[in-house]
Amino acid sequence: MAAAVTFPGLHPQSSFPSESADMLLHRVLPIVAAVLGIALLVVAVVYWVEPAHSLPSFFPGHDANSNTHHVKHGIAAAVVGVALLAYAWFASGRRPSGQNHAAAAE
Repeated sequence: MAAAVTFPGLHPQSSFPSESADMLLHRVLPIVAAVLGIALLVVAVVYWVEPAHSLPSFFPGHDANSNTHHVKHGIAAAVVGVALLAYAWFASGRRPSGQNHAAAAE
């Protein structure tokens, strides 16, 4: 008979990650989303304030011979930043406990 193969972080009878790994993911992901959201809002402000020749060279739209502002780049960065902050807000909210959730479903 073949021996059962087990993987760290997985229950022996389940292919789903253990609850501790799931809880870690639900705590880390909103934090990462919030940090990226704030960073993108800062990038949006840089796009709106600095002309194209003053942008850092690694920013898309950097042009050494241009004095225009990249408003659309700033709007895109702001929209994605706000979306990430909204995700972080809702993902970090309270979750109903298993008992209360089951009672609400009935």
